[in-house]
Amino acid sequence: MEVDVKALVTSADEPDGLRLESVPEPRPAPGEALVEVHAVAVNRADLLLAARQPPGARLGLDVAGTVVRAADDGTGPPVGTPVAGVAASTGWAQLAAVRTDRLAAVPAEVTPTVAAAVPVAGLTALYALRRAGWLLGRAVLVTGASGGVGGFVADLAAAGGGAVLGWVGTPERGRHLTERGHRVHAGYAAPPQGAVDVVVDSVGGPVFREAFVRLRRGGVAVVFGNTVRADLVLPPDWGHARAGVRLEHLFLLDELERHRADEDLATLFGLVVDGRLRPHVGLQADWTDAATAVRALLERRVTGRVVLTL
Repeated sequence: MEVDVKALVTSADEPDGLRLESVPEPRPAPGEALVEVHAVAVNRADLLLAARQPPGARLGLDVAGTVVRAADDGTGPPVGTPVAGVAASTGWAQLAAVRTDRLAAVPAEVTPTVAAAVPVAGLTALYALRRAGWLLGRAVLVTGASGGVGGFVADLAAAGGGAVLGWVGTPERGRHLTERGHRVHAGYAAPPQGAVDVVVDSVGGPVFREAFVRLRRGGVAVVFGNTVRADLVLPPDWGHARAGVRLEHLFLLDELERHRADEDLATLFGLVVDGRLRPHVGLQADWTDAATAVRALLERRVTGRVVLTL
């Protein structure tokens, strides 16, 4: 018998734009598992979608929980398996139907809070670095490194043999990176010195321009965000002065159609277990207090990932 489940939906009446209400139980497609959700992460993409959706719209990409109904087509983890993955903007609920090719088993050593922090940010970082190519011995500049994706980029680049420099706004925002052994340059008014082989950018605007001009010939810049919401401006000789340079844009939802995210998530969780990938949860809150988490993220009062527990 179907039952209603609680979900966070968009609201025009609440100050944070969200409210808890009952929604129908999900009906998984043949290639989807039904997951009882224990934790979810809040992404800026979720909030951007919320701002464009009518009242009552569903939200939520990152989910971590337990499989309560395996996929009818036999794919994916069996019932009872702790899992995490990327939902189709329906994850902020007690139950979520998740495609099995975007879902992976979570090792026993990884808590639901940490697991929820991994899928969107971890996959974005992984696919950005795949665009950049093999990193052994290459200098990698990560702008916005204090954010959720930026921290994963720094960890993964270091694990791949890259020499990483994280560029952050203030020393305080970079403290968790220095504690993990990464080099950090603080302050966007004064750019870091020296040439690099790879730039991974989420800031945009003048910060991206200053990072880009530090690329060596044959270097690559991968852009996955634009937190300052500014036009992309490059120097007039941006290609001529740097023969072979590449500029690429990455959008995770497009990437998910080209990759086996279940296998990639398994790889990421393996790196979490062995300590090479260290998710930083800067704020954890109960999902009934989503307003606190949303305001903290929008006001840039938190570093790393924001996670809601159910």
